[in-house]
Amino acid sequence: MGKLVIDGGNKISGEIGVQGAKNAVLPILAATVMADGVCTLKNCPYLRDVDKTDLVLERLGCRVHRAGNTVTVDTRGMCDCKICEDLMREMRSSIIFLGAIISRCKKAVVSMPGGCPIGLRPIDLHLKALRELGVDIQEEHGYIKCSTDKIVGGNIHLDFPSVGATENAMLAAVCAEGFTTITNAAREPEIVDLGNFLNCMGAKVRGMGGSVIKIEGVSKLHGAEYTIMPDRIVAATYLAASAITGGEICLKNVNPRDMVAMLHVLLDMGVQLRIEKDKIIQKAPKKLESIHIVRTMPYPGFPTDIQSPFMALATVARGTSIFIENIFENRFQHVDELTRMGADIKVEGRSAVVRGVNALQGANVVARELRGGAALVVAALAANGTTTIGGTEFIDRGYENIEKYLLECGAKIRRE
Repeated sequence: MGKLVIDGGNKISGEIGVQGAKNAVLPILAATVMADGVCTLKNCPYLRDVDKTDLVLERLGCRVHRAGNTVTVDTRGMCDCKICEDLMREMRSSIIFLGAIISRCKKAVVSMPGGCPIGLRPIDLHLKALRELGVDIQEEHGYIKCSTDKIVGGNIHLDFPSVGATENAMLAAVCAEGFTTITNAAREPEIVDLGNFLNCMGAKVRGMGGSVIKIEGVSKLHGAEYTIMPDRIVAATYLAASAITGGEICLKNVNPRDMVAMLHVLLDMGVQLRIEKDKIIQKAPKKLESIHIVRTMPYPGFPTDIQSPFMALATVARGTSIFIENIFENRFQHVDELTRMGADIKVEGRSAVVRGVNALQGANVVARELRGGAALVVAALAANGTTTIGGTEFIDRGYENIEKYLLECGAKIRRE
């Protein structure tokens, strides 16, 4: 396990090309198992979770090859329908393979998933959706065993617009007999990206980005070439890193229309933004203003994944900010570490009150989950003195070479 060592107080200014989206590439990689042929995915980021997903594919019998940011998957030799327990424990998103494997093999066996310890993320919605498509599901001794003679289209209503459940339902339904309607579907841009990829493979999916998705089942899917969307959470993290240090930054390869809620918060904090088609140019003020209230919500609301990096911004803003976490009940694990750096934060239940201080101080801190780790990096960039951040394996799950990009923009950062 490595550490990031950051000497704070340097402006983050320059230009960054944003990586492909973690939350888009993982379900798209899972979807490749349904192809009768070869899939070529471009703009795939170098991430621990991508490496683990590639390993899942290889253990299922697929051939995976990476050349730069392009990953090629040949699933014609797939010979297994079980994902081993060690991989499921390491990466919660591996549950997304469930719908894809069932679609191809009509059976699947997976253990209960793991991932970042940010609170309960029950998969009952996933299983309920699959049952609506005619899948028999048995839960035995920590394993989920699925089987069906055939997948039949149906009407699926999600009690909550879960991204993972929407994706699993889409994956299982694209080759089902008949039509499937998913209501109260998740509307995230990553859902749109998955639907676009499936359509490139020959699926017939409509309505992605809205609350109702309609799918006409097809007999089979073919290989395809596809470019993964930019990562909106990574983009917002780099904007936060520049804003907290008073820098000027230009982000390339972004979709600003996917980031409206986050950009509005930054505007409220006093930054200047110039938005172009695939570019965001930001200039930070000398002193950030506080955020009145931020409530995390499903898209198009403020995303839970950027709550912690933006809380780091609020620690040095003028005034008091309030964060209300509506998605995960254990997503304030970064608070104690920020407090070690001199932040003034009080937590009660799912609410955190942040009173801005004049400056943070370098300290030894530990990342306990992915986005909380990013928050510590953001805070360390502005802190007086040196900060050492342990738990970099969490940060590496979602940020490609974070120290490289920040170093190129003026940070004093190294990995040990």
